[in-house]
Amino acid sequence: MKIQLEELQHQAEALQAIHEAFHGLETSASTSENSDYVYANPLIRGRYTDSANIDIKMETGTGKTYVGTRAMFDLHQQYGLFKFIIVVPTPAIKEGWKSFLTSDYARQHFSQFYENTQLDINVINSGDFKAKSGRNSLPAHLLNFIEGSRLNANTINVLLINADMLRSKSLNKDYDQTTLAGEANPMAALQKTRPIVFIDEPHRFPRDKTNYGAITQLQPEMTIRLGATYPEVTEGRGKAKVTRKDYYRGQPAFDLNAVQSFRQGLVKGIDIYYPTLPESAVRNAWKVDSVTAKELVLAQGNTKQSYGVGDDLAFDGDIRYAGGKVLSSGLELAKGMTLIPGTYTNSYQEQIIADAIEKHFEAEQANFMRDGARVKTLSLFFIDAIDSYRQENGWLKTTFERLLSAKLAALVTDYQNRTNRSEREDQYLDFLRVTQVHLQDDVHAGYFGEDRGTGDEAIAAEVDDILRNKNKLLTFKDDRGNLHTRRFLFSKWTLREGWDNPNVFVIAKLRTSGSENSKLQEVGRGLRLPVDENGQRLRGDFRLSFLIGYDERDFAKTLVGEINQDTTFDFSQTKLTDDMLAKIVTTTQRPELELLMEFVGLGWIDTAREFQGDGLEKLLQAYPEVTNTNGKVRENPTQARQTVKLKKENWRSIQTLWQKLAQRHVLHFEKLADSDKLQLLAKIWTTNTFNEQVAMQVRQTIKIDNEASLSENPVDYATKRAVGQMTYGAFVRQFVQRTRMDIRLVHKSLAQHLLDYPKHRDWLNDLSLQQAIKAFNGAFEKEYAQKYAYDALNFEANTTVYDAVKHDFRDEVSASLIGVNEVQANDDARYLYDRPPLRYDSENPERELVLNEYQPAVTLFGKLPKSSIKVPKYTGGTTTPDFIFTVNHQLHLFVDTKSDNERRGDEQIIAIQKKFFADLKLENVRYVEAKSAQDVKNALNKLI
Repeated sequence: MKIQLEELQHQAEALQAIHEAFHGLETSASTSENSDYVYANPLIRGRYTDSANIDIKMETGTGKTYVGTRAMFDLHQQYGLFKFIIVVPTPAIKEGWKSFLTSDYARQHFSQFYENTQLDINVINSGDFKAKSGRNSLPAHLLNFIEGSRLNANTINVLLINADMLRSKSLNKDYDQTTLAGEANPMAALQKTRPIVFIDEPHRFPRDKTNYGAITQLQPEMTIRLGATYPEVTEGRGKAKVTRKDYYRGQPAFDLNAVQSFRQGLVKGIDIYYPTLPESAVRNAWKVDSVTAKELVLAQGNTKQSYGVGDDLAFDGDIRYAGGKVLSSGLELAKGMTLIPGTYTNSYQEQIIADAIEKHFEAEQANFMRDGARVKTLSLFFIDAIDSYRQENGWLKTTFERLLSAKLAALVTDYQNRTNRSEREDQYLDFLRVTQVHLQDDVHAGYFGEDRGTGDEAIAAEVDDILRNKNKLLTFKDDRGNLHTRRFLFSKWTLREGWDNPNVFVIAKLRTSGSENSKLQEVGRGLRLPVDENGQRLRGDFRLSFLIGYDERDFAKTLVGEINQDTTFDFSQTKLTDDMLAKIVTTTQRPELELLMEFVGLGWIDTAREFQGDGLEKLLQAYPEVTNTNGKVRENPTQARQTVKLKKENWRSIQTLWQKLAQRHVLHFEKLADSDKLQLLAKIWTTNTFNEQVAMQVRQTIKIDNEASLSENPVDYATKRAVGQMTYGAFVRQFVQRTRMDIRLVHKSLAQHLLDYPKHRDWLNDLSLQQAIKAFNGAFEKEYAQKYAYDALNFEANTTVYDAVKHDFRDEVSASLIGVNEVQANDDARYLYDRPPLRYDSENPERELVLNEYQPAVTLFGKLPKSSIKVPKYTGGTTTPDFIFTVNHQLHLFVDTKSDNERRGDEQIIAIQKKFFADLKLENVRYVEAKSAQDVKNALNKLI
């Protein structure tokens, strides 16, 4: 099968826009440049300036690569330009260009318009510059491009390179070889070719960043950017600060925006689905308040919680902060991101996978049974845990194969039982049966950035199919008549940009991906209109099913906003335009004349609608939606990392105590008898532990009229679908892994319970597992958590305030380790840190404690940084009290503060800290829990 290219109207209009924007060739004879240099492009007017550069804005899936390729042929045919460099941001996008430019179907198509003209494609990779036989020679492809001559009138020289290569030292040093241009330095030789540069995915190349700077080193005569998304620049100040798209000439030469693309049927429509969550789980959402390489701060209302590297977030699913702004699941964190613990359970992920498989086969059956040629249906999964897919027994791989196997079996049974099957139905039944046979070795495949270094031949074959063998993914049979069953693709973020396949009908995202721009790129992988088995591009109402988690349910609104933002909108900083006023009318539902009279009366505008004084700023403050259509208002710039200096004299006054606290401690547990363990297990197997899990779903549909709009409706499954189901063995193994109980005893206890309550055997699922683990931890903490002791080892440990090597306190500590909030206060010589301001976490009681005026008998006080003592927890990790107070330089009071609404694990932490200080057996140390400032005052009064 070969894809059948055709010239579409919007692509012809884009090419015409390039022709009209091009300034033509230089005709002046006074130029000092050698215009007849045979290895370089002819000189063009306005060269090396933005006035010569061109932007072509086209929605994803509408043929940017086609337009770019056709433009090279046109510019060569009409002006003799023949040296073109295509710069892309990633290897995956480079492979997409290479595949298209070297394909037989593209060559045959363009030969209709440009007879006897051919593209000479040269691709540069990092490995091409390795020294061979002791010589540093230039790569053959690079030489071929540089030494391509205009004397060969029928050849267009194309160099395909990614941005990283342009920045590499390999292109900017001298070699043991000189080109015909007389240069031994590759960059100097490329500059002499006077190239025309094409930039793909321009939003990845902001003009004030390194990647774009690398492109300017090429000294291109002209640059043409092709993309759906462009970088932004900021204009204005204060409330009037607005971002706009950065175009070379203020606006693109051609603009095919999202609304036009949808309205003209140039891309698929979009339906967005997400599984619902219980209201209690939704209310338990946390926002990322701040995140650095070593610390994560989450906020829930006025409550904030800080996590260091390796700390458990106490989410179901065993999620930890891995450091480097990444969770243990692989999720890349950003300020403002919402994390909903309920979306991290395996059962929730399984529900998304099951829904994606259902949507796939809905589309597949319709595409297979359509009149005329069949359409191969593909699905793409974005995942975060690569090992879970690549490992033989990884959870994601085994879960996907289990769910797919069950769906295939149901479909095969359905088609087998149909009487008077049509020929097409017989063909589909054969396709399903062969899919069953090859479920593990061919039906699904993955492509991840890490794959390039594995050396695994099977993985290399998968990657090759996904990146380079698009035709194989689009066809049902090979040349020998064997069925191609591969149609489920898995990736992390590697296929998020540039790569696409027209027959992707389902995209499923397992866990959030972070930035809104990332999500827009992901949905773009499935927008292109499909091709049939003969390679013919199809027209019609094709739709993409985009499956996401509940934590990204607002993405549909964002997408609608992006689509509408892409339309022309007249925003002015000097005058209230019709578009700006219409936006306020739509929002307020008030008459236009009434609004105008009000704004004049307030002095914001005059009768000619010109802004008066700070009128624009006041208008935007009252109606921020005016700029939401045209850009983003930025009011909170990122703050630099702050540190707080320690008052070393105060810390050194408690150094003897601190050396004892800084000793490394280990936990010793009393041995529990089997009878105690069985008694504990019997208490957790209750009717409240086991619950049935069923799937629920919401569908969001994007509609396009004059602008995009959104409708949302619940979806009823045809039959109640259980999710998260587990085998008995898997349930027991995972319970043992999370509780460290003896598997023999767990089996004995659970098996007896299931004999007594046999229906619970059908409710062995992820929800029941999480509830059983929670019940076990609660029972253990209540009855057995004190059956351990702390033993001190004879060496000190480094903490956030103490350097065990120097046996001294550090000079400063990260401010966020002390508290994420700050308040101004008068200085107090007894405080542990230089001030103001003071740092604290909770409003009650911490804020009052740091501001309180203490009696003279209190000779030292302060908030302790996180991990400054490192009390080991029997559940893993460490904990540190919140405050220290010293009375009369002798007695030391350690305080851990808790609010009235304690979060999960607070009781456990209090018990651990009490146990730790009791085991220290230090006569001059006391420990209390405080839920109010008065609790602390009472404790201090007893010591004074």
